[in-house]
Amino acid sequence: MNMRKIDISQWTQVGEGGNGVTYENPEDPDILLKVNKSQLNSLEIIEQEFKLSRAVAELGFPTPALHEIVLVGDAYGVIQERIKEKKSLFRICHDEPRRIEEMARLFSSLAKQLFSTPCNTEFFPSRKQTAAKGLAMAAFVSRKNRTTLQKFLESVPENTHCVHGDFHPGNVILSAGKPYWIDLGRFAWGDPMFDIGHLYLSCVVYSKMKQARDIFHMTRGQLLLFWDVFAKDYTGLEDHTAFDREAARFAVADMVSRVYYQKPTWLENLFFRFQLGSLMNNFE
Repeated sequence: MNMRKIDISQWTQVGEGGNGVTYENPEDPDILLKVNKSQLNSLEIIEQEFKLSRAVAELGFPTPALHEIVLVGDAYGVIQERIKEKKSLFRICHDEPRRIEEMARLFSSLAKQLFSTPCNTEFFPSRKQTAAKGLAMAAFVSRKNRTTLQKFLESVPENTHCVHGDFHPGNVILSAGKPYWIDLGRFAWGDPMFDIGHLYLSCVVYSKMKQARDIFHMTRGQLLLFWDVFAKDYTGLEDHTAFDREAARFAVADMVSRVYYQKPTWLENLFFRFQLGSLMNNFE
């Protein structure tokens, strides 16, 4: 594959998320350069995200157009369409806290649309199978917990509708009121609760960590409020205790799925082991 080489010194960093860093070039204001962080920066991962993103656009979901894969030093990057005057839902919540409930309800509406869309099961991966593969690879899961999780995954009903795979409001941006989905490298088909579990991790579990709060641009209280409003709107229930418990179970499945996409460091393994210990209480 013959790739164009990019001189990063000609670009200026304009954003950073959990998966990568974005740059702009003043000579071409209509594009952005996204470079995945080191643990996600293999050609296989970049090509997969490139193909999946284009396929998601063909399903009718608005998403920035991807133009080409490029070399950035020893790493890989993607040149993509720049959506003008955009903000992620998390960034809007940070800048305008009074809009947190509005953004949570919007995210719930987008979720329902996503989860009701049939997915091409021949092209996109199965979220359930990915979780099973991740579980088999996860060093931080004890033998007892592994057996429990295997039984849980086997019990999850097959669902051939779309799921995002990295489902949190940082991966929806708004421009002139129009929502766009971004970071589509884990797009798949499966039970919507896999995505809901990821959101639960972001808002309820990871929000205890300063590093996560910095990435999400929100305080723990704001993230918990977002989850509360989302859960009420999504379920139509004021009391979403049972929904939270189910989301926590799928949060564990999402946690082990990450191992399939990237090998955790010893510190991440330690962190996951600690978090998994408390979440496993929801299986009792």
